[in-house]
Amino acid sequence: MKLDPSILRTLSLDPATTTVSTHGSSGFNSTAKITTTLPSNITKHYFMKSAPGSAAEEMFRGEHASLNAIHDVVPSLCPASLATGVSGDGNAFLVTDFLDMSSSSSSSSSSSSSSAATGSHKQQHSGMNLATKLATLHTTPAPVPQGYSKPQFGFPVTTCCGSTPQTNGYNSNWADFYAENRLLAILSQCEASQNVDSEFRSLVTKTAQRVVPRLLGDEHLNGGKGVMPVVIHGDLWSGNKGKGVIGGEGAVEEVVFDPSAVWGH
Repeated sequence: MKLDPSILRTLSLDPATTTVSTHGSSGFNSTAKITTTLPSNITKHYFMKSAPGSAAEEMFRGEHASLNAIHDVVPSLCPASLATGVSGDGNAFLVTDFLDMSSSSSSSSSSSSSSAATGSHKQQHSGMNLATKLATLHTTPAPVPQGYSKPQFGFPVTTCCGSTPQTNGYNSNWADFYAENRLLAILSQCEASQNVDSEFRSLVTKTAQRVVPRLLGDEHLNGGKGVMPVVIHGDLWSGNKGKGVIGGEGAVEEVVFDPSAVWGH
C-alpha cells in the first residue's frame, strides 16, 4: 500500500520514515495501519479508514467529531481522531490514534494499576472500568453550542449509525428531538427507499406524538426538571467495545469505538 501525500502532509509525517499496511476489516471501508518514526526516534502508529464517495466523507466527518466529543470527556474511553478529509486520490479518509487490541491479553483492564508495554515503560491504568467511564460520560454536561445560551440536544454534524445518516439539528427538548430527529427521520428514510406502509407510518407517528412525550417529556423526568444533554456513543453494542491500548500509551483499558455520537440522554 502507498499512503497518499495529502495525508502525509495533514499529519506532518516524513514519507521516508512512514509506511502503511492493511489492518483489520470493516463492512463499509478500507482500514489500515500507518507506522512512522518520529524525529525523536520513537515509533508511532495511527489507524486509518478510507472509502470513496460523499457518503463516506459525511460518515467520517461524523465519526471524527463523535470520537473527539467522547475523548474530550473521558480520554481513556476511546481513541482521539486526528484528521478527516478527502485525499488527493479522491477518497475520503479518517485517521485516529491507533487502538492496539492485541495487547488486551497481556493485562487486566479491571486493575487500577495494571501496565502495558510501550517500549520499556510501564504505564498507569486509568482506574476506571467501562461502567465507570460511561457513568462519567453520561453525567458530564454537553458543551454549549455556538449561538446558544445553554446546552442543546443534537450535535454539530450529521452522524451515521452504520450507513444510516442521522440528522442532529439542535432542540432544547429531549422528547421533541428523539421523536423528530430519530423516529420520524428514520421513518422518512425507510419510506424513501422502500414502499410506504400506511399502517407502519401510523404506528410510528402515534409513538412519536403520544408515547415519546409521555415517557421522555420534561414533566416526567428528574422530578419535572427534565434532563440535561450529555455525550452518548449512539451505537454502543458488544461489537463496538473491547479492550486495548490507545495510542501506544497507558495500560490496557476497556474502550469503545465506531461511535455515532449525539448530545442526548
